[in-house]
Amino acid sequence: MRQAELARKTLETDIKVKLVLDGRGATSLDTGIGFMDHMLDSLCRFAYFDLELKAVGDLKVDQHHTVEDCGIVLGQALKEALGDKKGIQRTADCLFPMDEALAQVAVDISNRGYLVWQVDCPSGLVGDFPVELAEEFFRALALNAGITLHIRLLYGNNKHHILEAIFKAVGRALGLAAGFDRRNPGIPSTKGVL
Repeated sequence: MRQAELARKTLETDIKVKLVLDGRGATSLDTGIGFMDHMLDSLCRFAYFDLELKAVGDLKVDQHHTVEDCGIVLGQALKEALGDKKGIQRTADCLFPMDEALAQVAVDISNRGYLVWQVDCPSGLVGDFPVELAEEFFRALALNAGITLHIRLLYGNNKHHILEAIFKAVGRALGLAAGFDRRNPGIPSTKGVL
């Protein structure tokens, strides 16, 4: 099975992750941030990734370090679990509606970490989660996983719906891109390497 188990401890956070790519979308999550747990669960359910993640962070300061570091560790686990990337689809995209919100995501498992974030979301909190931390999470995920990730909000006004549509769209696109292409068992690249 394609999986990875990683831990990262800094002066700000202590995070342990177990990721299984060929799963059923089962999760066991404890970041200390309720909305973040909900979003990670949504991402994994639509990717069909199994994820165990336990994070202890300096939440008395704020949520920034915990959210960003979860992105770092999850990105590193994704990169490790993908291994040599033989036989994967490599690219995928998704349009995902969530009531009045519509998110568009495209991903390329390219070994070139890059994030394009075109999301005009009202600022503020969803529960106790600062909206701007979603961008920080996805930047950390993309750079550490070595994926090119484009995220656009086509429209929407409810902050919860917007972020949930984005996390689900990323999950769906990542799950498809990491899936196997039965027609090409090799490396999906004109260079022969990723």
